[in-house]
Amino acid sequence: MTARTGFRPSRSPLALISLLVSLACLSVTLVGCSTNGQGRPTVVVTTNILGDITRNIVGDEADVTVLMKANADPHSFGISAPQAAAIEQADLVVYNGLGLEENVLRHVEAARESGVPTLAVGDSVAPITYVAGESADEPDPHFWTDPKRVSDAVELIAEDLIEHVKGADRSAIERNASAYGAKVSELTRWMRERFDAIPAESRQLVTNHHVFGYLAQRFDFRVVGAVIPSGTTLASPSASDLKSLAGAIEKANVKAIFADSSQPDRLAHVLKNESGIDVRVMKLFSESLTAEGKGAATYLEMMRANTTAIAEGLNPR
Repeated sequence: MTARTGFRPSRSPLALISLLVSLACLSVTLVGCSTNGQGRPTVVVTTNILGDITRNIVGDEADVTVLMKANADPHSFGISAPQAAAIEQADLVVYNGLGLEENVLRHVEAARESGVPTLAVGDSVAPITYVAGESADEPDPHFWTDPKRVSDAVELIAEDLIEHVKGADRSAIERNASAYGAKVSELTRWMRERFDAIPAESRQLVTNHHVFGYLAQRFDFRVVGAVIPSGTTLASPSASDLKSLAGAIEKANVKAIFADSSQPDRLAHVLKNESGIDVRVMKLFSESLTAEGKGAATYLEMMRANTTAIAEGLNPR
């Protein structure tokens, strides 16, 4: 008589992991199981400006991870290994596109190739090209300086959230998008009123680099030039660039130039030392939000601060 050993084949570690994941998803069926294996759906956003906009639309319907820290440069900021993993595991990745996030785009592209839904917002809001400088004829990624295009972006983001973030309440996202869109529309009207008070001959912008093309197009400004004749802060001005800009400033009788809040003194010194031009430098928040209480913690706050600075800088005294 053969004895029964009671031996049973063991499961492989991979099979055990798959079983545990299946049981976990089964146990939370009533509240949903996200595609990334976490309890709540996740949306990853590259820049902090888009992050603020997206959070207002998402509300409580998903967790939003913003990769770019306050006061960072979107052209040069990098991400950590855990942040790269978050991109690969997201239910949706929202990014600016048009070449803005130069150190992050490869991670976004890799995630898209692996099946993660991605939304390049800038590509879908009627982008324009630079008209001068080293970046002439290349796509301009700074669409957020035009609040009308941000209104369009709100609708695009809401549509992708509804389509790709499973378990999110469609009606809640639509309500959030409508409420935030109304605030952006009110911002557009307020900016128009402030800028209309500036005489037409004074609506001339000189900035530290080419960043306000969309704002100039929307509100009828002329871009005289930029200290860095490029669409990215990674470039630097040459002596001939500064000489050319100095001539343009004198010819247009520009009384104020606008610099990113992180380098206003450096810009003023460069112009004064290299070209002999001594003009007032006004601080703007061009490409990044700030920490809370530092002047531009939200997109709406940033745009109101910039509008006030431009109006004060260009109105006759």
